[in-house]
Amino acid sequence: MTQTLLSFGHGYSAQALERLLLPRDWRVIGTTRNEDKAAAFLARGVEPRIWPGADIIPALDAATHLLISAAPGDDGDPVLAELHDAIAARAGQFEWVGYLSTTGVYGDHEGDWVDENAPLTPATKRGQARVTAEAAWSAIPGLPLHIFRVAGIYGPGRGPFAKVRNGTARRIIKDGQVFSRTHVADIARVLAASIARPNPGAAYNVCDDDPAPPQDVIAYAAELLGLPVPEAVAFEDAEMSPMARSFYAESKKVRNDRIKDELGVELLFPDYRSGLRALLAQEG
Repeated sequence: MTQTLLSFGHGYSAQALERLLLPRDWRVIGTTRNEDKAAAFLARGVEPRIWPGADIIPALDAATHLLISAAPGDDGDPVLAELHDAIAARAGQFEWVGYLSTTGVYGDHEGDWVDENAPLTPATKRGQARVTAEAAWSAIPGLPLHIFRVAGIYGPGRGPFAKVRNGTARRIIKDGQVFSRTHVADIARVLAASIARPNPGAAYNVCDDDPAPPQDVIAYAAELLGLPVPEAVAFEDAEMSPMARSFYAESKKVRNDRIKDELGVELLFPDYRSGLRALLAQEG
């Protein structure tokens, strides 16, 4: 049987996994709401489905693997809202199901370390929605579910260089603030390693080895570009959107031992410095 991934909300991280699977003769079916994105999928060898909208049941019937990247909304998880019963009825059909969550489920730990056994005490509405979605997926009997709690994502097209170049980057200083992050290529490697070694019921933190204050990342990007380090602004004085400000409600360092010890993952980019250097080199 052809290995077939059905990817719900086939976005940035899922497309990085696609780049690993297609050369291995996988069939990849990806959902999107956007006709232009569907055309781009097709050009890369991914079978697009406009969903919600198109009949997704034939794709579900063909799938050996599921990946859920779609974020929960006001009505909960969008995939389960429409397809809970259909997925539950086919639970035994799937070899692997992956749910992309967030390290936001752990909430604020005042800069201390957390691992996958830490309590889920989200400090934001987004984090709470992810906890609820994780529980809803976990409650489906017989589903070979794997949960991936992903830290701040960066990669091609998603890095600090553009803002540093155009002068809009700021080094926002909040005492004790630290974030974990991960390069999108390493997310794909973790997912592929899990597909190769399924362990239903497992949760994995997906992040690099070097949690760091966000202002350090901005400063290093400026250094790489040979540009002045952006000004420092106290968190209390910074003009920020409510979304941006909410990220500063949580400070923690996330352990990633399980992806190494259990899945054998060797990170391509174990810290933001190596990741940013590679991005700049990739830009040419």
